[in-house]
Amino acid sequence: MAAAFSCPVFLPSTFSYNGNRYHGRIKIKINATSSTKVKTLNEIAGAAKRSSSLATSTEIRHLSQEKIRQRIPTKKQLVDPYRQGLIIERGVGYRQTVVVRSYEVGPYKTATLESLLNLFQETALNHVWMSGLLSNGFGATHGMVRNNLIWVVSRMQVQVDHYPIWGEVLEIDTWVGASGKNGMRRDWLIRSQATGITYARATSTWVMMNEKTRRLSKMPEEVRDEISPWFIDKRAINEDVPEKIVKLDDNARYVNSDLKPKRSDLDMNHHVNNVKYVRWMLETIPDKFLESHQLSGIVLEYRRECGSSDRVQSLCQPDEDETLTNGVEQSLLKNMILTPGIMEGNGYLGPLDVKSYGYTHLLQIKGDSKNEEIVRGRTRWRKKLSTLPYSS
Repeated sequence: MAAAFSCPVFLPSTFSYNGNRYHGRIKIKINATSSTKVKTLNEIAGAAKRSSSLATSTEIRHLSQEKIRQRIPTKKQLVDPYRQGLIIERGVGYRQTVVVRSYEVGPYKTATLESLLNLFQETALNHVWMSGLLSNGFGATHGMVRNNLIWVVSRMQVQVDHYPIWGEVLEIDTWVGASGKNGMRRDWLIRSQATGITYARATSTWVMMNEKTRRLSKMPEEVRDEISPWFIDKRAINEDVPEKIVKLDDNARYVNSDLKPKRSDLDMNHHVNNVKYVRWMLETIPDKFLESHQLSGIVLEYRRECGSSDRVQSLCQPDEDETLTNGVEQSLLKNMILTPGIMEGNGYLGPLDVKSYGYTHLLQIKGDSKNEEIVRGRTRWRKKLSTLPYSS
């Protein structure tokens, strides 16, 4: 009696679409018995080629439908009527007009920090969209896709002078610049369209990671050639010496060890979105403090990515000396505080009691033998003010 057997065979498949090469594998399952005549490798390869052609045709149709539905430009656009965006700064910067939605505000009808971070991310992607460089990746250019590269943020700093209110119309400017040999800097400014007051500013540093190996990569010359014409030598935040963030240990005052990423926390690059990290950090601070204070600044240093199966621990330590005076000048004549906003001509004054409180943060993956850092952070806080930027 003949013995039956089954053998899967994997053969590589490569196809091109819109100038990009895509790689995959075709699986062929061979079912036979010991009396079956075994086909030659050429015959198997011929079958694979026919299967590959069918798979390639299906994948091309799928990609074509995505392009049509997403309306991704193949060349530079100056105006985007769908997103209320336009190219500025001599043809390389980007400005988008947005309205603060009801789901972007907290209990005091002001936009949350998470909402601002999401707006930063969205306008950055739309900037790449308008450039005509966007491929099928999460902000990745055509050259990046060809090299299996994705963007990852390594550092981010945000300063908030005032939080927008529900229904307010904002203008968000963003642009990019060089950061060393293999990195890119991206900055943002958020201002009120009605008054021109700058509410928030941010800067970030991005590096490239190989999507398959999950290791950092040098910037290929073809990618540098794509993005360098968009670089601007301009900074939203002038930081001569980056603030060093110390690493916390298990002796931190506040610890939350019951954190687990959800599937909804993952982005298109299949790792936990950096906005989720901020939520974990802020939720570790006592509620009593959060009820009476407002975040005025945050610095994040990213160490590694976090996956859906990781167990995360959040540590938080308040500063011993919580009163800080950096960036604040007192006017004894008027007994008022001149904040950075009034010195820049934004036109609003803060009250005399402008104390800044600081916290140090750490998110880490809990391991059986050792813990691995995800991100270190520093937050600055002040007493909650009125929602109106002109109030005293």
